[in-house]
Amino acid sequence: MRDRRPPSEAEAAALASGIRLRIIRLTYAEALTNKEIAQRLGRDPATTLHHVRKLVDTGFLAPQPARRGNRGAKEIPYLSTGKSWELSGEDDRALSEAMLEAYLSEIAELDRGELDQSRLVVRVDAEARREFEQRLLSLLDEFRDRSTPEGAEQFAIYVAVYPSR
Repeated sequence: MRDRRPPSEAEAAALASGIRLRIIRLTYAEALTNKEIAQRLGRDPATTLHHVRKLVDTGFLAPQPARRGNRGAKEIPYLSTGKSWELSGEDDRALSEAMLEAYLSEIAELDRGELDQSRLVVRVDAEARREFEQRLLSLLDEFRDRSTPEGAEQFAIYVAVYPSR
């Protein structure tokens, strides 16, 4: 299993936004310009540029070589660096809330039947819970590290483990 480190204060602040988490996801496999990001999010480009700059400044997005847009203007596409997966986020309420916000925004845009959900309550001791969480993270790491064939399907995974009271 990959070692994760706690985020710096600046990294934690950058990730504590559902919009920024969505930008990271949108640019995971495809470099997008600020204008393209704004269109996909249904937001104003000036607003998304603020978020893009914060993600670039903290190393979550990397600018790619400039290209010419439809009207000949220079456009800079951005690609996720994958850095967010290298950080731990336990006990960070703002990050947890941003992750949930991003997830709810993304599924709200789906057509009926596009969301495959499962829910399970189990009773195990603390050691078995730690084992489950480790194995789950190892599985996620394994699939993240696989090479991606051209034209492969992209899908998102949201996992939450919480006490069932």
